[in-house]
Amino acid sequence: MRRLIWAAALGLAACAAPAPTPAPGLREGGAWISSAALFDPARFAGRWKVAESGTPGCAGATQDWAYDGHGGYALSGVDCSGAKPAVLAGRAVVTGPGGRITPDTGFGREPVWVLWVDQDYRVAVLGTPSGRFGMVLARDLPARADLRTAAHEVLSFNGYLPGKIGR
Repeated sequence: MRRLIWAAALGLAACAAPAPTPAPGLREGGAWISSAALFDPARFAGRWKVAESGTPGCAGATQDWAYDGHGGYALSGVDCSGAKPAVLAGRAVVTGPGGRITPDTGFGREPVWVLWVDQDYRVAVLGTPSGRFGMVLARDLPARADLRTAAHEVLSFNGYLPGKIGR
């Protein structure tokens, strides 16, 4: 039993990394960040709506993540990672364990980490190791209250400051 606990702890540690000092105002400096260990790229595929982000005017915007079956996505919709909404177009590739995704154009070309997704892939939390952005996505709006609460807990766990990822 002790070996199983150590193996689980090591597996979780492999999905966490210290983050560089984040952009002022979004995350605590030096906070650790972790990605979703049991991420399934095929289940993540499809249309998402931005439930919450740090970008004013993004609530309700859509993002389409079309999975190619080989670790890549065609992206379209609205990019809510900057100071204002922008066109999201291009590709993204799963480049690491636990939902670590690298886009070729959108999201400021920063690695996007799926920090959490509920077991039925209804709500997801995205962020970057730099802390430049974070957002909550949902398949349908409004997202269930308990899933929104869980998403906020994940943001806090990953060093995001309460209230900085607004609706």
